[in-house]
Amino acid sequence: MHSASDILDRLRDVANDEEQVPIGDVVEAMGARSFGPFIMLPALIEISPLGAVPGVPTFLALVIAITAAQLLFGRDHLWLPGFVRNRSAKSEKVLKAVDRLRPIAEWMDRWFHGRMKRFASGPFPRIAAACVIALAMTVPPLEFIPFASTAPMAAIAAFGLALIVRDGLLMLIAGVLTVAALGTGIALAGGGG
Repeated sequence: MHSASDILDRLRDVANDEEQVPIGDVVEAMGARSFGPFIMLPALIEISPLGAVPGVPTFLALVIAITAAQLLFGRDHLWLPGFVRNRSAKSEKVLKAVDRLRPIAEWMDRWFHGRMKRFASGPFPRIAAACVIALAMTVPPLEFIPFASTAPMAAIAAFGLALIVRDGLLMLIAGVLTVAALGTGIALAGGGG
């Protein structure tokens, strides 16, 4: 699996083989890249208006931290509890989702795939996971300051995307965003002065 489009091809294969597609089968089809979406999507949800609902940013940060911890400790794909793994969707819905996501995946492959590969493999995904956990830890105290948790969540989303498309340059950009987000968080939490 070398691109976001390849992930969709694997999902299509799984959906074509079964009438119901369990979430666990989707995660296994994604393999090591299963961490990226579970890091990126909660971060994007937090950046949306849903992030203004009290408690939502902290809950999403917890989901992100649990996901990133699995990557940090060397799991080869995302572990989910049985009640989540066994939930399923009709294969026709999965196939429709694959078709809707295809243009996005192709765009991601065109813009982000394969640059500076050295920084997207080896120890760097685990380093990214450590950064994601550090960023997620800043969210609960920042939740009380309007829009303050957007900066760490944007950096987290960038790491998630970098993990999905295996793009080293994007991984480095996410690292720079991490430094900026942590600095902003410290300044806001400390009153800025």
